[in-house]
Amino acid sequence: MENFDRKKHWETIYTTKESEHCSWFQPTPVTSLEFIGQYGLSKSSKIIDIGGGDSFLADSLIEKGYTDITVMDISEAALERAKQRLKNKANQVKWIVGDAARFAPPEKYDLWHDRAAFHFLTDQRDVESYSITAKNALNEQGILVLGTFSENGPKKCSGIEVNRYSQEGLSKVFEQGFKKLKCVNVDHPTPFNTTQNFTFCSFQRLTN
Repeated sequence: MENFDRKKHWETIYTTKESEHCSWFQPTPVTSLEFIGQYGLSKSSKIIDIGGGDSFLADSLIEKGYTDITVMDISEAALERAKQRLKNKANQVKWIVGDAARFAPPEKYDLWHDRAAFHFLTDQRDVESYSITAKNALNEQGILVLGTFSENGPKKCSGIEVNRYSQEGLSKVFEQGFKKLKCVNVDHPTPFNTTQNFTFCSFQRLTN
């Protein structure tokens, strides 16, 4: 899609649609929380949610006692919506406006989480840049958790084509510098009574 303005597209989405009218709406991010909870992270571990927008993951992490949470999204409107929902608790989160394809992390993290942002990167250069950035942004033995549309998932979302990944395909993208820990396929029920199949995988950053 030549000359596609990714940021403008997502700002329009988040200024014209309510959260519960978006296909990715998930009041409790069950699968993400299950993945995050199984790796023995301390409550002070540094966690970043890539493309977190106005998702409820930050809310859940705060409730569970995590104290170093960052949310990055290309849409400032999405982040503002999340801040308004969290009210005073928004001060417990670091908010970054940025593009997942060109993100320059300001610090290193213990866990990098991404549900449904990575699969919007369809240019191979962006895919490669993302994998390198994720590796460099994680502390040694840090955890990467990714959720993308599976091969049985939608070919498009919000009018944009996506890359769909099998467990093997997603693992191959992150084979350099990472060790695969776990992959599962899960169904996400949308607010429109449809189902989207996701591939979720976790990886551990290898020591240099």
